[in-house]
Amino acid sequence: MNKKVVVLGGGTGMSNLLRGLKKYPLDITAVVTVCDDGKSTGILREEFNIPAVGDIRRVLVALSETEPLVMDLFNYRFDTTSDLNGHTVGNLLLTAASEITGNLSDGIEALSKVMNLRGKVVPLTEDNVVLMAEMCDGSIVEGEHNITLKNGKIKKVYYKEKAIPNKEALKAISQADLILFSMGSLFTSIIPNLLIKDIVNEIDKSKADIMYVCNMMTQPGETNNFTVTDHVKKLNEYLGTRKVDVVLANTGVINEKMAKFYETQEQKDPVVYDEENFDKYKIKVIGDDFTFITENNLLRHDNLKLGFHIFYYIIKKQVI
Repeated sequence: MNKKVVVLGGGTGMSNLLRGLKKYPLDITAVVTVCDDGKSTGILREEFNIPAVGDIRRVLVALSETEPLVMDLFNYRFDTTSDLNGHTVGNLLLTAASEITGNLSDGIEALSKVMNLRGKVVPLTEDNVVLMAEMCDGSIVEGEHNITLKNGKIKKVYYKEKAIPNKEALKAISQADLILFSMGSLFTSIIPNLLIKDIVNEIDKSKADIMYVCNMMTQPGETNNFTVTDHVKKLNEYLGTRKVDVVLANTGVINEKMAKFYETQEQKDPVVYDEENFDKYKIKVIGDDFTFITENNLLRHDNLKLGFHIFYYIIKKQVI
């Protein structure tokens, strides 16, 4: 029987991780945050009062074993002067499936059969949650999109109203052999999984190791000047009695041209691999060169390397 891995996260980081992880014989459940409120997703949330579907679409595509045309179709974004402008086909299909079946979870399950998934996709909650942030300057910002645009230092994040966790998410955590937090926007994609008390309580009850894939680049307003240790410390603040057991972090050198591009165009810098602090904070780290340059000249994690290290760890319970 394959080992069970529950992956918690959202955004492009989670989908990239899952593309590599699905290559290995693992039973994968992806628990996806649903607080995105920008672009197509935000419009659909407001009109149909449903949780965010954009990150779920990306995860479905990442885990899919269908023909490339189907994946291209799901990600196709309309460019028109009509009301369809900016919407992706996948977002519209998820919204329609949710309307037909009565809820997002059943809508995802219906589409999953068509897409031949190598895993299960579960929304964190069925509630139409709104992410809030208290900034270090004392201001309060409402909505994930506005938090990102604010580009200020975040003190803490929370939901505007209490959210009820998806029972399937709790079940996946309770049965997991490994609880895995993906790379991604720390405050707006990863930590939102831990803003529901029942999720944290379920993690506390679990005997599974907790693993975190650390970002390679900082994010303006969220993790300026953050080291690997800083990321882990912040994640641990939102966890309960259980803390992160092991971290995957990049030791590869990001070439000067690429680093300069991210610094000038996106105000992002490489996350410092502060090895001197690992023992002090009792952090077990799997370090490797995870850098990968896409065809579009974007920096991403090498998802096959990530998948290998995660698979090896869960089988051997040791780092290499």
